[in-house]
Amino acid sequence: MEKRYEKRGVSASKDEVHRAIKGLDKGLFPNAFCKILPDISGGDSHYCNIMHADTAGTKTALAYIYWRETGDLSVWKGIVQDAIVMNLDDMACAGCTDHFILSSTIGRNKNLISGDVISTLINHTYAFAEKMAEYGVHIYPAGGETADVGDIVRTIDVGYTAFARIRRSEVIDIQIKEGDTIVGFASYGQASYEDTYNGGMGSNGLTSARHDLFSAFYKAKYPDSFDPNIPFDMAYTGSKMLLDEFLIDNNSVHFGKLVLSPTRTYLPLLVSMVPQFRKYISALIHCTGGGQTKVMKFIHSPLTVIKDNLLPMPPLFEAIHKESGTSLKEMYEVFNMGHRLEAYVSDTGIANEMIAMARELKIDAQIVGRVSASQHKKLVVASGGEVIEYA
Repeated sequence: MEKRYEKRGVSASKDEVHRAIKGLDKGLFPNAFCKILPDISGGDSHYCNIMHADTAGTKTALAYIYWRETGDLSVWKGIVQDAIVMNLDDMACAGCTDHFILSSTIGRNKNLISGDVISTLINHTYAFAEKMAEYGVHIYPAGGETADVGDIVRTIDVGYTAFARIRRSEVIDIQIKEGDTIVGFASYGQASYEDTYNGGMGSNGLTSARHDLFSAFYKAKYPDSFDPNIPFDMAYTGSKMLLDEFLIDNNSVHFGKLVLSPTRTYLPLLVSMVPQFRKYISALIHCTGGGQTKVMKFIHSPLTVIKDNLLPMPPLFEAIHKESGTSLKEMYEVFNMGHRLEAYVSDTGIANEMIAMARELKIDAQIVGRVSASQHKKLVVASGGEVIEYA
């Protein structure tokens, strides 16, 4: 059966992309989370270069509607963070946690997106860099390109490219093995460096989240916010309005703002945790495209990854599940479902130290599973009374 996500013209697994790049050179460390290149910029054999590009994806479509409905420009600050974090936290999973050069690429439909939005996006790039510097993470904005391309962009696309140079000895070359303990770091809650409660959405699965949650009212009012080529009955099928209130921990938040929660960066944690525990880390996995199945792309031997002690499902994902009726199996392939960073470590004592470090930053964390020997490569997720297998 075709999944709801695929019916909307998107893919959690990106199989076509992976087939397209299958024969390309994979860099110095073929199993690292990001492609690692020789030190082209410096020519030093002890160093390497990392470059990464990503966008905020279709989250911008929801930000566009929320801004048009409320006039609230602050949602675009979250979009900046989304696009930056989708780069830098991926790079951190490859071992790079500091000294990033950052360039933006913004394409907008000028007839719909005002100059105030562009100003907010550009200025918050610098504000986010200043905030991260307080936690020992140094980001250097290097300008970028802003283009008016209304013929090809329905509303706005916000992307960044990041570059860094690190020692080859610092690279995390993913080698998940039997006996590893898996630590999950929450994507939701309010970390000490966050201003408000974070719903945990990140920047993956927004096509499903916004269409499954929000009312057909927006389909009629904002046709520019979705692809007209998707089945009409798959667009905005939910019952929620953006300004409907959602009660979390006795605090009320708009549904729209909850889904637009900025993608949490784990860099304030990783900038200390990675150097301290690097030799114990078999892998860091940023559970982005593919959600909880992301790790399967980095396993090339017969191992079973078992996640049977997951963090509680955040209220936002519970709401999406209830509203859409999407199976848990598909939910775990599309969304992070509660933790967007996981560490595979060879020592349970070290795992507990990592958990303590995270909690100091008010990030919930716990041992969520383990790795065992197997005849075939597979992932087992136990959730909601179900045991789900992916192979």
